[in-house]
Amino acid sequence: MLLALLALHVAVALAAPTVAGRAGRWVFAFCGLAPAAVVVWASGRAGGILAGRAVEETLRWVPALDLAVTLRVDGFSLLMIALVSGVGVLIFAYSWSYFEPRPDLGRFAAALTGFAGAMLGVVVADNLFVLYVFWELTSITSYLLIGFEDDKEEARGAALQALLVTVAGGLAMLAGFVLIGSAAGTYSLSQVLAEPPTGTAVGIGLLLVLLGAFTKSAQVPFHSWLPGAMVAPTPVSAYLHSATMVKAGVYLVARLAPAFGAVVFWRPLVVGVGVATMLVGGWRALRQFDLKLLLAFGTVSQLGFMMALLGAGTPEATFAGVVLLLAHGAFKCALFLVVGIVDHEAGTRDLRRLSGLRHALPITFAVAVVAGASMAGLPPLLGFVAKELAYDGLLADAHQLGLAPLAGAVAGSVLTFGYTARFLWGGFASPVDVRAGAPPHAHRPSAAFLAPAVTLAAVTVVLGALPGLADGLSAAAATALQEHHEPPHLALWHGVTPALWLSVLTVVAGVALFATRGRVEALQERVGGLPGAQEAYDRAVDGLQRLSEGLTGVVQNGSLPVYLAVILLTAAVLPGGAVLLGGSLASPPPLAESWAQVVVTVGILVASVATVMMRRRFAAVLMLGSVGYGVALLFVLQGAPDLALTQFLIETLSVILFVLVLRHLPDRFSHHRWRLGQALRWVVAVGVGVFMFGFALMAGTARTRQPISRYFLENSLPEAGGHNVVNVILVDFRGLDTLGEITVLVVAALGVASLVRASRRGEPAGP
Repeated sequence: MLLALLALHVAVALAAPTVAGRAGRWVFAFCGLAPAAVVVWASGRAGGILAGRAVEETLRWVPALDLAVTLRVDGFSLLMIALVSGVGVLIFAYSWSYFEPRPDLGRFAAALTGFAGAMLGVVVADNLFVLYVFWELTSITSYLLIGFEDDKEEARGAALQALLVTVAGGLAMLAGFVLIGSAAGTYSLSQVLAEPPTGTAVGIGLLLVLLGAFTKSAQVPFHSWLPGAMVAPTPVSAYLHSATMVKAGVYLVARLAPAFGAVVFWRPLVVGVGVATMLVGGWRALRQFDLKLLLAFGTVSQLGFMMALLGAGTPEATFAGVVLLLAHGAFKCALFLVVGIVDHEAGTRDLRRLSGLRHALPITFAVAVVAGASMAGLPPLLGFVAKELAYDGLLADAHQLGLAPLAGAVAGSVLTFGYTARFLWGGFASPVDVRAGAPPHAHRPSAAFLAPAVTLAAVTVVLGALPGLADGLSAAAATALQEHHEPPHLALWHGVTPALWLSVLTVVAGVALFATRGRVEALQERVGGLPGAQEAYDRAVDGLQRLSEGLTGVVQNGSLPVYLAVILLTAAVLPGGAVLLGGSLASPPPLAESWAQVVVTVGILVASVATVMMRRRFAAVLMLGSVGYGVALLFVLQGAPDLALTQFLIETLSVILFVLVLRHLPDRFSHHRWRLGQALRWVVAVGVGVFMFGFALMAGTARTRQPISRYFLENSLPEAGGHNVVNVILVDFRGLDTLGEITVLVVAALGVASLVRASRRGEPAGP
């Protein structure tokens, strides 16, 4: 059924442009059927999944190579499905009101549906390669959605930046998957986590996987692509960049942390990067005037918080991270939808121009207050429950993690309170800044436009006041990650605990931070000129472009010798390095079996040297042909007359072709006196020759299994009815190969005949 649901997303995405051409904005209702079907399926299977019975499906692709599409849904995947598909249904409903009729809605709806399917694939994939495929599909669809308004240079640049950063990290992650899967002997994610491999290769693989996770989830220093992606329409920002795609890296780290948390570098690296991201994102959010950018940097901060909790790999922090994952999906998506409503109805997102919207948009303001208070961690909302659990978890794990992560989480939460207050005050309550112009007039949004945001706000309130309703889902998700730990029950009130006092400290410090916002803004102005992640990205891209231009100017300069040198060196250096590092010559074969072979081989060597020493083109062609004829003689001596005949035919055609072409070229080779060039040619020639000689010797002794020739010898007569094994191979076992070779020879012969006829027509008439 999971495969059918993924196929449904593909079918709906393909049909979306046609549906949009006839139904207009109703295409979003049509596309919403795909995530709605997933929600219905997940609701029907939730009982068994919450009880610990995971749903698994396998499609055998290439059984001989152990390649299969394996999908698996456990408690943690079910929680992610709630975010991916549950929020997806609301986003499609919101898009119906957000967009005006336009001709490219079908393209947008198709890309959004494709993303929903790709993200669903990420959270249900149980094969590392399948996970990687869906991972990259989310990057591609994100690129299309961010650059939807491709007539704007800003949108194109932001889409390209998101694609470059996330795909580069994805390629690193793929290399990490290969290393980990090779060490584990399987590429099944569940089996790798059940019996985690060890070793240096696994450590390198984990670092590469973390690089992919950090880039996808916008962790420092790869976070700059996420604020840039805010040029996308608000449904994209709410869906991809708050609720789903940016959580892919957090999801992957959460899967791996319990199994690999004991690796020496794992916790310091993941928790350290997470806390640093939380602080950097929160600090940058305090200086934004665009409400959407403010939420974007706030998302970066919250992603860092989740990365630190779920990456710690301890039971208490994992449970807190799971609840925060759910809470963040509700309150942050609601806030993005609020910004879209404000922008749509007031025509601006600049908090310096917005004033009094609490009166013009009372329901929107109420949703913003509820979602913002949850983000700030105020009771009785789900964000408060998650923050209390986070403080408790970090306190309980202080003996493993130290107090630095707890201090960072408290400081980051203070910043969160500060930028939440900035969002609510600047967007709905502050007096207008006269320097920014008159405040815009806001229209009342429709009920359909408000409904998705109101729904998410209601979820935040209900699950905050009655957290027991989410107890089963959160416990099942945490248990799927930490199988041997029983998570605590969710509750709004745990008594007077150290976590409660830390929450009080957070609120007091957050109020003080907002009260002194003028001084904070002045401080940020003084340090605002320091280079940031965006500047680093711009310089890196510029440096890569200049490097590529310089390198292209060297290796693609129109010189055939340079092209050949690059190809030959690449062919020799890469496998040659592997041979030097891991190759061995077990039992050297005899260099020759008879004196006739020695004589022919010496002749081939002499002809080869003569080919490169000749000054006349015609003589060089003859010597080159002699090399081929010598190889044909070796085939004869080895008892392969059919191969010898083929070689003779090929060499004869080649010599004729060369001769016909040489009639139109100068008689002698041009000679360039460049010592460095001559030296490089000698290095390339000798290096490739030595490599090929050594490689041929090693390849002859590297066989570990029975050769295929035994199969041909045993089955030639019973299966093909032929005593001549070579003929049977050519005609029966490899008939298509033989057909291809004959076709090549015929085409070559026709080409030669055409050249001969063209030459005759071009000759001057005789007397």
